[in-house]
Amino acid sequence: MSETVTVVAWVAESSWPAVIDAVRGYAPAGAEIVLLHVTDPGVAEVAHGSYAGLLGRGHREKDPGIRLEQQGAASAAGLLRDAADRLGRDCRRQQRTGRPEREVVAAADGAGLLILARDGDQARLGPKSLGRAGRFIVDHAPCPVLLVWPAPAPGIDTIPPPPPPRP
Repeated sequence: MSETVTVVAWVAESSWPAVIDAVRGYAPAGAEIVLLHVTDPGVAEVAHGSYAGLLGRGHREKDPGIRLEQQGAASAAGLLRDAADRLGRDCRRQQRTGRPEREVVAAADGAGLLILARDGDQARLGPKSLGRAGRFIVDHAPCPVLLVWPAPAPGIDTIPPPPPPRP
């Protein structure tokens, strides 16, 4: 009897269509698909802190950080809904809050495959096509990783020339 493979797909605002298309193309039939969105709490935390520092700690209902958290959760839910619609097959949607790179790695624990899109410089091939979060995830993922371009990949003519030979 074979075990069901879990495929985790990191659904980020700027690259989710390419990730979902990769899931459609590479996830085995019968795999459990987890669509993952991670909200970085940084902006809401700044708003909470500013409100508390400037206006005191009373009147929680006026705290702009709460509204930012609610809007972020609603936006994430909408994005996951759109991603699930594009996927067109059964999947589980998961929303997390925290440092995206760490939350993605944690969500991939026990998975058979993690799919994510490059999050850096999209104009040329090379290591800078991975941003800070993408590099961390690739370096620390506890499972195989499928890394896709969010748009068509640049040509190989964008690879920098090799360094000159040593004298």
